[in-house]
Amino acid sequence: MLVPLSFAIKLNIELPCLNYCISYVVALQIFLIVIPSTFISDQGVEGRLGPSTVVLDHTSGFEGLLLVDDDLLGVIGHSNFGSIRATTCVYKGKWIYEVLISSQGLMQIGWCTLNCRFNQEEGVGDTPDSYAYDGNRVRKWNVTTTNYGKSWAAGDIVSCLIDLDEGSISFCLNGVSLGTAFDNISRGSGMAYFPAISLSFKESVAFNFGSRPLRYPLTIGYRPLQDKPAADLAKAQKLLGYLKNVIHTGIDVTEGKLVEREASTWQLQGEPTVLITLAHIFNSFAPLMCKVYLVEDVLMNFLLSILEGGGPVEAHPLIQQLLDLMWLLMEDYEVHECLKQLLMSLLRAYRFSPIVPDLGLQIHYLRLTIAILKHEKSRKYLLHNVLFDVLRSVVFFYIKSPLRVEEAGLQELIPTTWWPNCFNKEGKESKEIKDETAEERLRRRAYERGCQRLKKRIEGASRYIFLNKFRKFLQENASNRGNLTVLCPPEYMVCFLHRLISALKHYWDEYNMKNPLAMSSEDAYVPPQLFYNGKVDYFDLQRLGGLLSHLKKTLKDELASKANILIDPAELQAVTMDDLDEDEESAVSTAQRPAAALAIGGALARPSWLSSPTLGRANRFLSTAAVSLMTPRRSPGALEKVKVRTLNMEQRTEEDIEGSHGNEGLLLGRPAEEPEQPITENSLLEILDGIVMMYNLSVHQQLGKMVGVSDDVNEYAMALKDTEEKISRCPKRRRDIHDELVKSQKVFSEKLNHLSRRLAWINVTIYSKEKMQDIYWLLRVCIRTIEHGDRIGSLFAFMPEFYLSVAMNSYSALKNYFSPVNSMEELPGYEETLTHLAAILANSCFPEVIDSLMQALASYVCYPHSLRAVERIPELQRISMMKNLLAPYEQRPWAQTNWILVRLWRGCGFGYRYTRLPHLLKTKPEDANLPSLQKPCPSTLLQRHMADLLRSDREMAPSFLNSVLNQLNWAFSEFIGMIQEIQQAAERLERNFVDSRQLKVCATCFDLSVSLLRVLEMTVTLAPEIFLDWSRPSSELLLRRLAQLLNQVLNRVTAERNLFDRVVNLRLPGLESVDHYPILVAVTGILVRLLVDTDFQGAERATAVLLADPCFQLRSIQYLLGNTEPLVLGMASASADKKHFSLQSYTDYISQEELAKVEQMLGHLSEESKQAAASTLPTSEEDLCPICYAHPISAVFKPCSHKSCKACINQHLMNNKDCFFCKATITGVDDYMKPATS
Repeated sequence: MLVPLSFAIKLNIELPCLNYCISYVVALQIFLIVIPSTFISDQGVEGRLGPSTVVLDHTSGFEGLLLVDDDLLGVIGHSNFGSIRATTCVYKGKWIYEVLISSQGLMQIGWCTLNCRFNQEEGVGDTPDSYAYDGNRVRKWNVTTTNYGKSWAAGDIVSCLIDLDEGSISFCLNGVSLGTAFDNISRGSGMAYFPAISLSFKESVAFNFGSRPLRYPLTIGYRPLQDKPAADLAKAQKLLGYLKNVIHTGIDVTEGKLVEREASTWQLQGEPTVLITLAHIFNSFAPLMCKVYLVEDVLMNFLLSILEGGGPVEAHPLIQQLLDLMWLLMEDYEVHECLKQLLMSLLRAYRFSPIVPDLGLQIHYLRLTIAILKHEKSRKYLLHNVLFDVLRSVVFFYIKSPLRVEEAGLQELIPTTWWPNCFNKEGKESKEIKDETAEERLRRRAYERGCQRLKKRIEGASRYIFLNKFRKFLQENASNRGNLTVLCPPEYMVCFLHRLISALKHYWDEYNMKNPLAMSSEDAYVPPQLFYNGKVDYFDLQRLGGLLSHLKKTLKDELASKANILIDPAELQAVTMDDLDEDEESAVSTAQRPAAALAIGGALARPSWLSSPTLGRANRFLSTAAVSLMTPRRSPGALEKVKVRTLNMEQRTEEDIEGSHGNEGLLLGRPAEEPEQPITENSLLEILDGIVMMYNLSVHQQLGKMVGVSDDVNEYAMALKDTEEKISRCPKRRRDIHDELVKSQKVFSEKLNHLSRRLAWINVTIYSKEKMQDIYWLLRVCIRTIEHGDRIGSLFAFMPEFYLSVAMNSYSALKNYFSPVNSMEELPGYEETLTHLAAILANSCFPEVIDSLMQALASYVCYPHSLRAVERIPELQRISMMKNLLAPYEQRPWAQTNWILVRLWRGCGFGYRYTRLPHLLKTKPEDANLPSLQKPCPSTLLQRHMADLLRSDREMAPSFLNSVLNQLNWAFSEFIGMIQEIQQAAERLERNFVDSRQLKVCATCFDLSVSLLRVLEMTVTLAPEIFLDWSRPSSELLLRRLAQLLNQVLNRVTAERNLFDRVVNLRLPGLESVDHYPILVAVTGILVRLLVDTDFQGAERATAVLLADPCFQLRSIQYLLGNTEPLVLGMASASADKKHFSLQSYTDYISQEELAKVEQMLGHLSEESKQAAASTLPTSEEDLCPICYAHPISAVFKPCSHKSCKACINQHLMNNKDCFFCKATITGVDDYMKPATS
């Protein structure tokens, strides 16, 4: 019999005796609870076989390569299709277990017998006595498959039920029954069923057989495979009741009585009576709070109940008081385990709660998490040991997107859906709403109001510990040498980034209010000394000027003179493979880390916290070898020798970061160009730097990925519109076709209703105006950081390359991902920001970073707004940028430079006004934002600068054009060589495959050839005198080389039934861009400019050089207009059936004026070629140039007296000064005249 605690109150005992009496009563009641548990013995449960603690069978019950969590409940697929079963089976009764879905890919979950044999192709459900549900394909499996259930998503919970009395199996998704999946399953002697799963590569789940409270224990009569700890649960609930009684009871000192009081105002004030009573309670309560079931079912629910009243977390101080009690009355190891299990339970509850419109469930768990983290001692322990090591706090920042809109309540919030109906030629949604009916306008406005309702529902000293853990977190995600599964999911990163920006701006401005001289968050930037003083570890990330080791060698003098930083010679030694094998972690930290997870099938220990749906065991999945590969190792002595070398990331203190007594901490080595004005706290600067790195790691890619829903809406809207048009045109007599079209219309309409509601969710949670402002703020931070770095001279090269990448990618995201929901033009200072970014990219002061800037500029000039920003920068800077673009292509990455020039010209060239090639389908919505598929937006201003530079600098033009011609010769030759190999492979009789990489390289060489031809067209148009003014020393040579290359291209491309023609007709995937049109119109543009759009003298010179080239064939020019003749009479009929290429067929791309010029050119060349043929005299073979065998000998070399034609020797001397024959150095070239014969 238990004595009630109110017994003492009823007796009205005097206060001196009261302490003893209460303590005695409590001790007696606890004694009565604890003693009976020793007599409880485990008894077998009928219908179940196996150990009472149910886990996954890691010894024999698996197939394939699987990575299993250390609690043997979480599993990740590490092979094509791995399978695993549990250790316990059932043969009678009703049973249930739950599976927490961590990824929504290919998995088959259910039951199997001991006799089932699986392999890499067949898993659970593919054998006669196994049964499975597959929410990825929405099917059930038992040898055969049929439709069943609903699709699942990451964050869902699948309940698997088996009724062996009735012989049926069913499943539930998030507590909602999907109906009976299988009945009449095999039963009887030898038939016992194990929980089992088969999953593909990287898919992950966690099982709950009953070791934790079931999330959806709603099915009556079913029991979990593992019994709950009933005795411990009863004790814990009773002890919690006593704890509540103490909290609700107070002592009236004046009257010496116990009185009831409000629990929310209870405080621990050191009263001996209360402390002794609580000590008795916690003596038995503490060991129970180390068990996950009791923490989740008893403690977490109790703490959540405290916050149910609403209001701010600060209005519930009882949680802080209870945490104080725990630290006071429990052993440290007990508090540690209790807090760890409590946070893990909160994380699971947060992640696997269903989405509701107001996010009430998620908010409830977050409020308790915040309340716990407001307790200082608990916060420090959790930051040190749990939040970044055992579980991933990033999950708390993520709001999962609902896959099934009806379960998220979006149908009620957005009863009316809408999608765009107007599209431009490229398949993009038209921003101009044309011919919108009154009904469509009302529908669109109702949809927008629904989106606003959804938005309103949704909006509703630890720092330094966090800083070190945050840096370690970034390192894990930045490494490109570890297992990919260690990466934090990008959808979590997006939410974490926005919350971190919000917190950073808050504390930044708070510091600014206390220190008015400091900068506000709107002017935030990262000072450049962080990039070279060694106080912040950037791991092995690339710098603008190259690798850090290279920069330390080449710029060590600048570091010493500008920043007073000395580099130890040991730091300049290359990192060896022996360094990679060293383990920097101390034995203490190694001992504290939990044991590695068990790997099944001989693989490394489970690699990632991501693979654990419980998110409960992060770093323990990495072996020492894996960690060593992720972290670049240095010799231990380096830390002692280099004065600026920082401590291990996790060992830094506040003094190391903020500095003290003349030590500037992170700001060590401030250059003279940097202002002395304080910026903010150093810790905030490092967090800001980490935010920029986070965006580069995965946030930008995720923002682009989520645009896919908008693209799907556009595709389905176009399909629906097309179907409705077909219905309106369908003849009445064709009812069969009409009915099929109506079915399609219904499918498209239902899909659009679903997608438009999902899109509303995404627009409010990911592409909202607030999120857009965060990305814009980040863009401006990067711009200011780069501008400050630009001022420090050559040390600018130390800046990590990701700053430039984030500047470009964030601009791209603002322009492409957030519109049309929010427009970038509405952002404050938008035009000014674009101009600043353009000025950065046009910078050419430092050769160390010029290549990186050019690569970023390549995509910047593709868009009208950003190109106009380039045009707004100062004229001297524009001219300097163009001068860099016109530098010779050799010895540098020239493809990006050439691409920039092409974009500046696109829209002005011959037949060069297309966005996508004529023979290809129109642009798909998901491709419409690619830089290469933007509408032409030429810059006449920058073209003028280019023309002026080529005309005025007589040395620049020949060197630039010589490099372009060299690269064109190389690119086209490589292309021809590769299509020969492809053609040979295609003609073989045996089955063969062409390597997709070879096709990609082949297409790239073709694209390079076309772009190089366009740059030549641009040059010929802007400055024709470079080729036609023969008073210039290299004009004639350049013209002859140009004619030679043009003739080679024409001969290869225009010959009927030749190699190029056959490969184009194959239409191989990967060679879509290879076609006659792009390369022939580029060549035609050059010829028209040389032969038609020039003065008489220039045309005569160009004609003479073109006809003099031995490769010239008039047939190639005739081919352009479709004037071809069969080579053999027997081929006439075949040629007649084949559609010939002709520029006249491309009236949408080539104007009548351009066609007229082509006809004029053809007439001119036809006449001139006749005259040239009539006047040509035969040449003796002995008089031909021994290099080209095409022109007569006309030059003699000095001093060796070897001979060739002028064209060959001039071309040779542009690249090499040695004799072509004897390798002697050529000092001069004289004209050669053949002596007259007697």
